[in-house]
Amino acid sequence: MKNIIPLTIVVVYMVVLYSVAWYSTKLSQGGAKGFFLANRGFPVGIIAVMVCGMAVGGASTVGVAQNAYTNGLSAGMYNAAWGAGAIICGLVLAKRMRNMTVYTLTEFLGHFYGPGARFIGVVGQLIVMLTIVSLQYVAGGAVLTALLPEYFTFNSGMLFTAAAFVGICLIGGYWAAGLSNLINVIVIYIGLIIGAVTLVSASGGLAAMNTALPDAKWFSFTEGMGLFPIITWFTVMITQAQSTQGVIQIGFAAKDGPTASKGFILAGLLILPAGFISAIFGITAAIQFPGLANSVEALPKVVLSTSPIIAGFVLAGLWAADVSTAVGLLLGCATMILRDIINPIQKKERTKKEEMLVSRALVLVVAFITFFMALQVRSVLGTIMIGLSLTAPFTLTLLTTFYTPQLCRKSSAFWCLVVGVLAIFMWQFAPGDIRAFLRDTFRHLIYLEWLACIVTFFVVALVDKHKCPIPEGYGLKEMKEIDA
Repeated sequence: MKNIIPLTIVVVYMVVLYSVAWYSTKLSQGGAKGFFLANRGFPVGIIAVMVCGMAVGGASTVGVAQNAYTNGLSAGMYNAAWGAGAIICGLVLAKRMRNMTVYTLTEFLGHFYGPGARFIGVVGQLIVMLTIVSLQYVAGGAVLTALLPEYFTFNSGMLFTAAAFVGICLIGGYWAAGLSNLINVIVIYIGLIIGAVTLVSASGGLAAMNTALPDAKWFSFTEGMGLFPIITWFTVMITQAQSTQGVIQIGFAAKDGPTASKGFILAGLLILPAGFISAIFGITAAIQFPGLANSVEALPKVVLSTSPIIAGFVLAGLWAADVSTAVGLLLGCATMILRDIINPIQKKERTKKEEMLVSRALVLVVAFITFFMALQVRSVLGTIMIGLSLTAPFTLTLLTTFYTPQLCRKSSAFWCLVVGVLAIFMWQFAPGDIRAFLRDTFRHLIYLEWLACIVTFFVVALVDKHKCPIPEGYGLKEMKEIDA
C-alpha cells in the first residue's frame, strides 16, 4: 500500500497525544479553574511550548513555504514577527497579566470598564479566534489530503484533524493542551529539520541552490517579500501577541508572574527559526518544480519527493502544527463563553463536577461551530490578518491600564473597541472612493486601527470626567481573583 509508512507515523503520533491527554486528567482536577487554567500551575517550559505551538501553525509552515516558493527566505520573517511579539509580551505584559488573576481579558475589561466594554470585547475576540480555529481544520485537511490522497479526502482530513485536537481538549483540558504541545513542538521541529536537511542535501547544498537560483532575493531576509509587508507582519503580530485571549490565557495559567514572563521570552526564541526552516521547502520546490500554477502545492511536492520515512516525519510535523495551534484557541473560546456570557447571566454556584461537565460541553459547541465554518471556506489567511488587527484596541487598553492609568476613563475601552470595529467595517465595506483613500493612505488595516484607537483614547480622556478606578500599581503584584 502506497504511503503506508507516513500514515502509520501519523496514527502512532495521534495515539501518543491521546495517551498524554489521558495522563493529564490526573492534573486537571479543580473544576473550571483546573480545566481552563491548569489550576494556574504551568511552569516555564510548558508556557513556552504552548505559545510556540500556538504560533507555529498552518500559516507558519505551509503558508510560509507557499510564500517562499516565489519570495525566498524572507517569507520566514512571518514567524520572526510572531517570535518578536512573544518576547515583547514577556518583557512588557506577561508578568502583569498573570498577576491580574482573571480567566479572560474581557473579564478584566468588564471589571474596570463596565459591561459594555466586556460585551463588545467578547464579540471581537470570539470572531478572531473562531476564525483562526476554523483555519486549523482547513490546514489539517489540506495537509493530509495533499500528502496522503489515497487515504483522505479534504473533509475526512478535516474530521481526522478535529478528532485530534477536540479529543485532547475534551479529555484533559488545559493540562492536556500543555503536555500535548510539548510533544507537538518536538515533532514539528523534528519534521521540519529532517525535511529541510534532506532537501538541501538532495539539491547539492546551499551553494548549489544559490547557483540554481541566482536572483539575490532567494536568500535575503528582506528582498523577496519587501520591507513594508515585513514591517506590517511585525506590527500585526506584536499587537496580537499582547491581547488575543488564546495567547494571554497561557500567561493566566502560569505559576506566577516571573514564570509567565520567562515562558513567553523562551517561546519567542523557539518560534523564530520555524519560518526560515519552512521557507527552505518553498525554495527547494522553486528549484525542483518551477512554474507551479498553484504555489500552495510547493511543500507537498517536495515532501513527496523524499523517502516514505522522511515524508512521514515531515507530515507528522506539519499536522502537529495545526493541532498545536488549535488546542489553546479552542479552550480559549470556551473559557470566554463560560466566564463572560454564561456566568454573568446565570450567576449560579456549581460543583466542580458540574463545572467540568459544562466546560466540556462548551468545547464541543465551539468545535461544532468552527467545523461548520471550516466547511464554508478554503482559505482565510487574508481574513485572519485583517481580524488580528482588531487586537489593537485591546493591546492599547492593556498598556494604558498598566502604564498610564491616570489617563484611563470608564468609557475608554468601550469607545476604543467601537472605533476598532468601525475601522474594520470602513476598510472592508466603505464606498469605493473612501475605501480606496484609506487603503492608499494606510496600506494595511493595522495602521488605521492604531491611529484611530490612539486618537479615540485621548479624546475620551479629555471628554469623559469619570476616571477608571484602577488600583495603584495594578498588575505589579498578584491581585485577589476576580469573580466573574
